[in-house]
Amino acid sequence: MKNYYKILEVEENASEEEIKKSYRNLSKKFHPDVNPNGAEQFKEINEAYETLGDKGKKQTYDMKRKNPYQGSQFESFFDNIFNRNQQQGPRRKSAPDKIIKVQISPIESYLGSEKEIQYIRDLPCNSCKGSGGEKVICTSCGGQGFHLKTFGTGFMVQQIRTVCPTCNGQGQMITERCYLCAGRGTSQTVNDIRIKIPVGVDNGQFLKLQNLGDFRNGEIGDLVVQIELQPKDGFEKLNADLIYNLFLDMSGLTQEKYIIPHPDGNLSMDAPKIFDTSRPLRLRGKGYPGGDMYIKLNVKFQRPI
Repeated sequence: MKNYYKILEVEENASEEEIKKSYRNLSKKFHPDVNPNGAEQFKEINEAYETLGDKGKKQTYDMKRKNPYQGSQFESFFDNIFNRNQQQGPRRKSAPDKIIKVQISPIESYLGSEKEIQYIRDLPCNSCKGSGGEKVICTSCGGQGFHLKTFGTGFMVQQIRTVCPTCNGQGQMITERCYLCAGRGTSQTVNDIRIKIPVGVDNGQFLKLQNLGDFRNGEIGDLVVQIELQPKDGFEKLNADLIYNLFLDMSGLTQEKYIIPHPDGNLSMDAPKIFDTSRPLRLRGKGYPGGDMYIKLNVKFQRPI
């Protein structure tokens, strides 16, 4: 887990005002307009302040730092072993999410768009309807899918629930496998869907689509689309800022104006008096919502042989 206090250079008991003040100073220091090499630090600073600057998020973050196992896979593991609520019966395993990756460009993120995607999913077998074949109730566990073992006496009684090894927790056993799916209960299908890309979506974010995943455990799971933002046509995305790489030849160095392509239409801007490739040019308010556009100047020409 990242130490957001260290990133913002404040103590863990720092006040809201101290956190905000440190964030302002550091964001100015590492902003790409001032420090071209500070892009990564600038990103981490914003990420840290997004959590520590919000009371609710900060409280959750502090709790996880003090007890990293709270709400983790360890808690779920012990919940499955110890029968904490016997009245609810056996806990049924739901269908897991199906995760696929979709590549989009910075322009698609800027405009928001619809994208057609194709993926393979498992659906219930047409012949056995997902059962896998003829089944009978497991005689070992009586159809419960688990065995209970009791330890201790009096007030120290403890029950441990273990998966039935005979039916592997299913509560049923196949006596005759389906000829079409060989007992799997599923068949693979190519699925075509159209998804809507939200404006400003960033690399690594997820879109969840209900009931478009695989058929598992008698249920159809959800589809999770992970966004992979790839630079394209000279454009990049950094937080809420739109970045464009402008390549100039020798003649372009003497131009008085530059024509900059933009998703909303070409923009015209004055060329700087001092040409400095280490400092990007800035167009305020021309980035993603709440951001700016930065133009990185690059010189590209062929030297005479």
